[in-house]
Amino acid sequence: MNKVHYNVSGLLNEKMKTQVKNVLNKVEGVSSIDVDLVRGTIEVGYNETTDTKEITDGIERVGCKIEE
Repeated sequence: MNKVHYNVSGLLNEKMKTQVKNVLNKVEGVSSIDVDLVRGTIEVGYNETTDTKEITDGIERVGCKIEE
């Protein structure tokens, strides 16, 4: 399993945390999602068949901005 870690802005509350999890659960191959509201981080576990662009697109679609 691969893991990717994102620092994000705009992760404001439990509602957004739930939205992020719901979107990422629909991405094929995603096996774990850890959203930390206090730190503003999202960690995603996925397999080799997963397109990481789908992960980043999903995070941004709910209103979060991935920080470089």
